[in-house]
Amino acid sequence: MAILIDPRLTPVSLRPKLERVFELSARKITALEKTWKPSAGAPVFTVRGKYTSRGWTEWTQGFQFGAALLQFDATGERCFLDRGRTAIVRFMASHVSHMGVHDHGFNNVSTYGNLLRLMREGRIPPNDWEREFYELALKVSGAVQAARWTSLGGERGYIYSFNGPHSLFLDTLRSLRSLALAHQLGHVLLGERDRRISLLVRLVEHIRTTVEYGVYFGEGRDGYDVRGRTAHESIFNVNDGGYRCPNSQQGYSPFTTWTRGLAWTILGLAEQLEYLHMLAEADLRSCGGRSAVLGMLLKGATATADFYLTHTPTCGVPMWDTGAPNLYRLGDYLTRPADPFNPWEPVDSSAAAIAAQGLFRLGRYLSARGDVKSGARYRQAALTVSNTLYSELYLSRAPRHQGLLLHSVYHRPNGWDYIPRGQSVPNGESSMWGDYHALELALLLLREAKGESYLTFFGVGK
Repeated sequence: MAILIDPRLTPVSLRPKLERVFELSARKITALEKTWKPSAGAPVFTVRGKYTSRGWTEWTQGFQFGAALLQFDATGERCFLDRGRTAIVRFMASHVSHMGVHDHGFNNVSTYGNLLRLMREGRIPPNDWEREFYELALKVSGAVQAARWTSLGGERGYIYSFNGPHSLFLDTLRSLRSLALAHQLGHVLLGERDRRISLLVRLVEHIRTTVEYGVYFGEGRDGYDVRGRTAHESIFNVNDGGYRCPNSQQGYSPFTTWTRGLAWTILGLAEQLEYLHMLAEADLRSCGGRSAVLGMLLKGATATADFYLTHTPTCGVPMWDTGAPNLYRLGDYLTRPADPFNPWEPVDSSAAAIAAQGLFRLGRYLSARGDVKSGARYRQAALTVSNTLYSELYLSRAPRHQGLLLHSVYHRPNGWDYIPRGQSVPNGESSMWGDYHALELALLLLREAKGESYLTFFGVGK
C-alpha cells in the first residue's frame, strides 16, 4: 500500500488551512518568546507542551528566530520581522563562525538567508549596509561549513558531522544551502597558501558522496539494498578514505530507514536540483558536467521520494523508522492512516513536513521539464501530506501548548522524547524543526495559492 494521493487538492483549496496555520503560529511564537531564557540554551522540543532545551549542539536556534521571519512573510505583521531581526543580531553571530557543526544551513540560512531573501524580494526596504551585513554572514557561514571537510582523494569528499571526520550525515544535504548562497555571492574558501577552493565543487562533491553511500538504489549493494531507502550515517576510514559501513544515530538501525533522515534527503536533493539547474554548463564543468550532476540529483530524489510514498501510511505521515521493532504489532499499518496514539511505535510529523516540501519541489521541477505525470504525482502527494498535517489531529490549538505541529519525535533510541502518562510511546509534543518546517511548507503553498513568487532559498522565484 502507499499514500492515498488526493488528486483534487490544490494550494487554493488548502488556503483556509494554511491561513489558520499562521493564525496559530503567531500565538505560539509569542508564547515561546515570553518564557524562553537564553541562558537555558536553544529550545529543542516540548515536554508537556512547554519548550525545553536538550541536544548535542544549538542546532535549532535558527529555527526559533527564522519562524518569526516566515510569520512576517506570510502575514506582513511587522512585529515579527522586528523580533526576528533583533534576536538574530543578538544571538546568531557565533553560529556564523561555528567550526564544530554540520548545521549551518539550519541556523544561518533560516535567519540571515531569510532576511536577505526578503530584501531581494522587496519585502524589506533596501538598505546597502543591512544587505551587506546579511551577505557577509552568509559568505562566512558557507566557507566555514565547507572547511569542515574530509577528503576522499582529489576533489572527492564530504562535510563531516559533529561526530567527527569519519562521519557523514544525511541531514547535511540541507546545510548545503549555505555553500550555495556563499558561492552565489561570489565567495570562495581560501586554504593553505591562499589556495582557492570552490564552494560549488564542494557542494556537488558532498552530494555525490551522500547519494553514493547514503542512498540505496536496489542495485545489489548489500542484503538490505531496497531502492530509495537511506542510511542516516555513512562511516569512512579517514586514514585511506575508504567507505566502511552504514550507521544510524537517530534511527533504529543502519539497515532500516529513519524517516526524518529520508525526509532531509528528499528535500535536500529537490532544492539543490532547483538551484543547480539554473547554473550554466560552464559553472558545472569542473563538477563533471551539468547533465551528469543533474542526473545524479534526480536519480537520488526520485528514488527516495518513491520510497517515502510506498513506506508511509495512507495519510502521508510516517512512522519514525520503517524498521522499528514493534511495527509488526500494528498489523497492516500501511493500509490505513497513521495513529499517533498507538501503543507500539511513534509517528514523526516533522518528517512529514520536511518530506512534503521536497515532494512539492520535485513535482514542480519535473512538471516544468515535461514529465507532467510524475510531477503531478509528487505534487499531489505533497498536498495530501499537507492536508493531513494541517488538520486538527496534528495542529496544536491549545493556548498553553507552545508547539505548533504535534506528534514530532526527536531521538527515540536515546529516550529523549516525552511519553505522556498512560501512554507507552511519545506523542502530543512538538519540535523546533517540526514547527519551522510546517511553517516553511505552509508559506510555500500559501504563496502558490495567492499567485505570488515561488519560494526558493537562492533568490526570487518565477
